[in-house]
Order: sequence, then C-alpha cells, then structure tokens
Amino acid sequence: MVDGRLVERVSSRLVRNGAEPTAAKVVAALRDEGAVLGDRAVLDVVGAVTRELAGAGPLDPLLADPRVSDVLVNGPSDVWLDRGDGLERVAVRFADEPAVRRLAQRLAASAGRRLDTAQPTVDARLAGGVRLHAVLPPISPAGTLLSLRVAPRRAFTVEALVAAGSLTPDVAAALHELVTARLAFLVTGGTGTGKTTLLSTLLSLVPARERLVLVEDSGELLPDHPHVVRLEARQPNVEGTGQVDLRDLVRQALRMRPDRLVVGEVRGAEVVELLAALNTGHDGGCGTVHANSAEAVPARLEALALAAGLGREALHSQLAAAVQAVVHLVRGRDGVRRVQMVAALHRDRDGWVRSLPALTARADGVVAGAGLDVLRAHVAAAAPSQS
Repeated sequence: MVDGRLVERVSSRLVRNGAEPTAAKVVAALRDEGAVLGDRAVLDVVGAVTRELAGAGPLDPLLADPRVSDVLVNGPSDVWLDRGDGLERVAVRFADEPAVRRLAQRLAASAGRRLDTAQPTVDARLAGGVRLHAVLPPISPAGTLLSLRVAPRRAFTVEALVAAGSLTPDVAAALHELVTARLAFLVTGGTGTGKTTLLSTLLSLVPARERLVLVEDSGELLPDHPHVVRLEARQPNVEGTGQVDLRDLVRQALRMRPDRLVVGEVRGAEVVELLAALNTGHDGGCGTVHANSAEAVPARLEALALAAGLGREALHSQLAAAVQAVVHLVRGRDGVRRVQMVAALHRDRDGWVRSLPALTARADGVVAGAGLDVLRAHVAAAAPSQS
C-alpha cells in the first residue's frame, strides 16, 4: 500500500520546483524527503505520483475504455462508471479526500478554470473532449464530487443503431426521410439517453455537398461528414472575462454560409437566435433539448424563451414556422437507449404549437399516430425546395 502522505509530499515538492513527474525526478524528490524505500516501493510511489500529476490520475484507465461514457467520483472509495448498461461501482480508490480534491482542481486548471472555496463548482471541457464537472465543499458536504462525461469516439451508422435496438427499421426510415427533406428537428430526452449520438448519426446522412456549422458548448458531435465547421463556447477565465456564449456563436454561425445550422444543446437564450435563423431560410437546422417527453417540448422551449425575453405568443409563432419534428429518446431499464417517439409539431386553432405523436416505438411494434399525416405533409411541402 502506497503511503498517501508521502505521495502528497513528493507531488507538492515537484509542483513547487516546476519539475515534470518523470521517474528520475520522483526518485530525486524521494531522496530529498529522506525516504528509505525498497525498489518495489519506489516503483509504486513513482506510479502514484505520475498518476497524481498527469492525466486523470487513477481514473485514466477507466476513461481509456472505449465503452465508458461516464465516470463519477462520490468519494475516495466511491467511484462509478457507465459502460452502456447502467452505473456500476468499480474498485478504483484514491488515497483520501484531499487526493480527489487535488485531481479536480488540477483538471479544472488544465482547462483554464478556477476551482476553490470561493468558486466551488466548475463545468469545463478537457483536452480530448472529456466534459468535467466538479463540486467542492461546502456545496457538497460529504466531500469533492467529480463527474466526467466522455464524448462519443465515433459516429454510428443508422444500421448500427438498428442492430443495437436503438431504432426500429420503420423509425430509421422515417428519420432518413426527415433529414433528406431538410426538415428542422429537435432531438430530445433526458441526460444520458443518447441525444448527441443520434444527432451525430443523423447529420452523417446529410448530403456531402452541404456545409454543416456546429455550435456547441463543448465539442461532442462527431458526424461522419466531409464538410463540418465547429464553433465552441468559451467560459470566462479566472478573471471573469472573455466569455463567448452559444447565443453569440449562433449569430456568428449565420454569417458562415451554413447549409445546416446545428446547436448541440439548446438550453438557454440561444433558442431565440436559433428559431430566428430557421425562420430566415436556413432549412434543415437541428439541435438537442432536454425534455421529459416529446409532448413537453413546446412548454420546455417556452421556458427557455421566456428567460431570454421572448413571450409565449411570439415563441409559438416562431416555433410553428421554424421546426417541424421532434425525435424523443429514452433509456430503458436494460440500459439501451432507444428512440421512443417521432412527433410532428403542429399549430392548433388557438395558435399554440402541439407535439403530435407520429411514430411510437413500443414493445409490440411501432404505432402510427395522428402526427404521421402532419409529418408527411411537412415532407411533401419541403419537396419542391429540395435541390
């Protein structure tokens, strides 16, 4: 068992001296500490210090697993991951609570963010696309909480999603038609339901001659497409300046001749710019939104728009003209992420936009709903404008 206090002293010495955590430097620091260790113990300390000062420490092997989508640390001996079958506890251990805190602070610093008592939370993107969220006491009374979300490493094909049970053949055909007809759509669902994976897959169906401009908080979309341009938001620096948010980026994207404007996650005031853009000739735009159901999407967008100063009536007017479909995902108890519903957006006689089920995937098959005729009408209306 490696002495955690010795590892901390050696790590602190290397940091103070600005030394890289090489084996020779660690051995020299051990000598300066007056530690007398056998060869095996020295190797253990070298490994522990290297993990402490480089990468994600003991979490590196977990993040390297291509099946892992999330790594969650609730305490020094309380580490969980998700390989696609739900959360499972793993045997990874930290020396103590300060070791978890140091890792969280070091990862935040590597992303140019501050994490300390005065700023006890951080949300940042690390090198390689890993999304970091960390919380320090007193916000988390039990100790440092660390959440790492691994971005998808590749784009799936529609055929692969059908084989995995995420799509039925009927739903896959409908989604293909939706993309081909250049309908604007939103992919919805809760956290971890596979919204980003599905959106990347659908964007891979866009014809190669079209230009995709992706606007994201952190780069997670990986469409298999030859013409992709990315814009990523920037958080404030440690002085609190330099922020560039999604709303700013949507406005910039409109000047970049997008054939398809894509907002990776619509979660704030950018909904106003996105709807305005889709109402000015930018067909085929899309994005993801957190929502409990397809039917709840208009209400969810109302809340986002209201916070941005856009009233309910104006929101529904913009939405009715801008977005034609919703694709809703759920995650079953078996851990499989699947499309539960494809819905059509339709404005009723009262002027409010409703989400009408078009195709609903159930255990006994796909059920057609009232929205299917509406969706077909949207596709038919878009046909003359296709090139």
